[in-house]
This record gives sequence, structure tokens and C-alpha cells, in this order.
Amino acid sequence: MANSGTWLLVLRLCALLLFLEAKVFVLGGDDSNVQGGNTIDGSGGVSVCVNDLASFMPPPYGNSSDIVCRPIWNTFVLRYTQTEDHVMNIILSAVYTTGWVGMGFSRDGLMVGSSAIVGWVNRKGHARIKQYYLQGSKSSQVIPDKGELPLTGIPATVVLHGPRIYLAFQLKFQAHLSRQPLILAVGSGYPKHNNHLTKHTDKTTIKFDFSAGSASEAPSDFGQMKKNHGILAIFGWGIIIPLGAIVPRYFKHKDPLWYYLHSIIQFVGFVIGLAAVVLGQKLYNKIDANFQTHRAIGIFVLVLSILQILAFFLRPSKDAKIRKYWNWYHHWFGRFAIFFAAVNIVLGINIGAAGIEWKISYGFFLSVILIAVIVLEVLARMRRTENKNMPPNFQMNPVP
Repeated sequence: MANSGTWLLVLRLCALLLFLEAKVFVLGGDDSNVQGGNTIDGSGGVSVCVNDLASFMPPPYGNSSDIVCRPIWNTFVLRYTQTEDHVMNIILSAVYTTGWVGMGFSRDGLMVGSSAIVGWVNRKGHARIKQYYLQGSKSSQVIPDKGELPLTGIPATVVLHGPRIYLAFQLKFQAHLSRQPLILAVGSGYPKHNNHLTKHTDKTTIKFDFSAGSASEAPSDFGQMKKNHGILAIFGWGIIIPLGAIVPRYFKHKDPLWYYLHSIIQFVGFVIGLAAVVLGQKLYNKIDANFQTHRAIGIFVLVLSILQILAFFLRPSKDAKIRKYWNWYHHWFGRFAIFFAAVNIVLGINIGAAGIEWKISYGFFLSVILIAVIVLEVLARMRRTENKNMPPNFQMNPVP
């Protein structure tokens, strides 16, 4: 094939440049740490860790002999004790005017599937505290009086003292609690009818180490990282790779253009998909996520794609005896990669509670690709039928 060596060199350079660009984009940035030594709140410079809890908190929460106190986010301050039999007294406080204050315990750093304790003082001055189960991202899916927190028989309590509200509750775990993703949120509106929460006005996710008494803040762009991961995965694995697979099946009559288009498109899709995997892994580590199926499928798709890249460099000549087996390997590994990538994108949208707009958008792209494949397949079959029925260009005259 003419100039094939030059084209291969260009493709390799393009792939290397795209990979380096994706790596710089994905791996840039540092984590921010919450400094445990800062004990000044935002309400006038008063140290929040020296007040006498016994003067306004009921037992056992007023016992401050061995209590750990740490400012963790904005005006939020966490106090806790942990006994040898894994009983924890937790006191969360924050500057309060109206609305509600809450703290959720999460398995993976995400809101969906976590359980939270929320407290407020209503317009009549009555204190309220409840456990909520965060079944989904909508207000209607935040269910009061449900949850998985191991509350003990000691009543939870809410106290308004000075400018701060204090939420106190007791938990008993099966083992010593160490690193735990916590969701902190505040809402300016009072809970509605039947104690349904209004939408939060601010929230964050931290990883708190109850053994060391220190917190590391979740990345400030956590939501943006999750969105970028989804966008890269959809465009790389869900759109560009399938488009690249369409080219050799329906445009092989445009030789050698189809080969170069197929190779370039697949390289671009692979690099974008690789960036999605790297960003997903970074996000996975930051929030201590536990999505084993989603992660495993993503790695499987990446491995299949790497094998496809190797197939590109190990492509035998058309006359080679092993070309038939190479074709089987290349075609079926590619089909498996596209299928499992689509499954994993849908799974990721559900895990991330991305919302109906993400489902509609990906469904639209997927429908366009499927319709295009159907139309191209029909046209290809019609063209093959016409070519089969056409008489040969040159006919020999019959012998008289």
C-alpha cells in the first residue's frame, strides 16, 4: 500500500500527542486538606472547641472529658467520643438562623444510598431531629424516619445555644469506625409537610478519620469531575468508537480512505475513553467509591481496546494464512468492547444519579447511531444485490 509507512508514523504521533494531552488534563490539580488546627468559626472569632457542653447539653452528650473536637467545613464543627465497644456519641454544630442542618454517612461518598441525621428548630421554636434515607437525588426520594444508621436507645437531641445549633446522637457499630465519607448539608428553608426536606443551599463531602481525628475535604470540583468522567466516557466509548467501527463495514469500497479514517477515529476514541478511565479511577480513589461492577466493566472495555490497538500494529497482509483468524479476533473483540461500553455507560448514569437529561441525551446519540447502521446496512445489501444481478462488462461473442 502506497505511503503506508508514513501514515503509520503519523497515526502513532497523533496517538502519542492525544494521550499526553489527556494525561495532563486528567491528572492536573491537587487535593485540599481541612486544617484541623483551625478552631475559629465564622461568627466573631470565638473558639468553638472550648465551650462547656455540660451547661446546655443533656447526658451523655454533655460529658466532654475525652471528647474530640474538629472544625470540618465552613461553620460546621464535629465533636465525638468512641468507646472500646464501638459506641459513638456524635455532636454536630453549625451557625444557625433558619432551615435545617444535616450530616450523612455514605458508603461511597455519594448522596444516593446514604443515611443522614437532620435537625432544625421550627417557626414555633420546637426542636426536631430525624433520620433520613437518601434513596435518590430528588426531594421526594429523601425519606424521613428511614435509614441504616445504628442508633441506640439514647434519644437524639437538638439544642439551640447562642448562634449555633447542636445535633447530638449516639451510634453503635459492629467494629471500630475509622475513615468514613461524610456528607454535610444545610438548607435555608424549613422542612415541608410530613417533614420532607427542602433542597439544600450548600453541601460538601469529606472523608473523616475518626481514629486520627482528621478530615480530608472532597475535591471542590467533585461534581464537575463526575460530569467530566461521564462526558468523556459517552463521547469516547459511546459515540466515537462506534462511528469508527461503522467505517470499515460500509465504506470499504473507498480504499484506502476507509482504512485511514477507521484508524484515526478509533485512536481518537480510544484516547478520550482512556481519559475517562483515568479520571474515573482518580474520582474512585478520592471518594472511596465501591462500584465494583462499573469499575470492572470499565477496565474490561479498556483491555479490549488495548488489544484492538495491538491488532492495528500486528495486522497481517491480505494473503497471509492467519488473516482469517486476525479478522475474527479484530471484529469480535471490537463488538464486545462497544457492547460492554454501552452497558457501562447506562450503569454509570444510574450510579451517578445523573438525571433524566443524561439518559435522554445518551439515548438520542445511541438511537442516531442505530438508525444510521440500519440505513447503511439496507443500502449495502441493495448495492450487493444490484452488483450481483448486473451483467459482466465484457462478453465474448458466441462461437458460430
